[in-house]
Amino acid sequence: MRRRRSFHARHASPGVPHPEVRTRPSRGKHNTLWYVYHDVGFLRVFWNTLWILLARWSPSQHVKRALYWLTGAKVGRHVSFGFEATLDILYPQDITIEDDVIVGYDTTILCHGYMRNESQRGKVRVCRDASIGANCLILPGVTIGEGAVVGAMSLVNRDVPPGEFWAGVPARRVRGAIQAGGEEE
Repeated sequence: MRRRRSFHARHASPGVPHPEVRTRPSRGKHNTLWYVYHDVGFLRVFWNTLWILLARWSPSQHVKRALYWLTGAKVGRHVSFGFEATLDILYPQDITIEDDVIVGYDTTILCHGYMRNESQRGKVRVCRDASIGANCLILPGVTIGEGAVVGAMSLVNRDVPPGEFWAGVPARRVRGAIQAGGEEE
């Protein structure tokens, strides 16, 4: 019997943004990043960069959460960020990280992408009790489900279902949801 792939699995190919990502053509004849300050004010980017850089180096989880909150990011209670974990400097307000999440060392969460002829923007949501390993890249539009685990050095370009373990470049399902008894569903 042939298994039908999910919508995101069918539509997550290189160069095709996540279904929740909005794209916009370049504002002029140059690449889209050239016009970044038409999208976000320079002072706002400066403000975000200041707090995000301080948060990346802070040894205190309480200070990290407070600094990310100053950028507009929604960070829940008891969220832990590894050293140099970085949120999007242009649109941190599009990031929601729920309670009891771990974001690993040097992981980056992006809400935007600038290519030659178009730009992309999408909200990112990390649901409660999720764990993201070290050196991961979370791309715009992605939701990481409740209790999901993302392995180290993964590129997450599509939604990770609740309770599943995903890893790789691009991230793929390694193991399904774990039931209370320790068995895979």
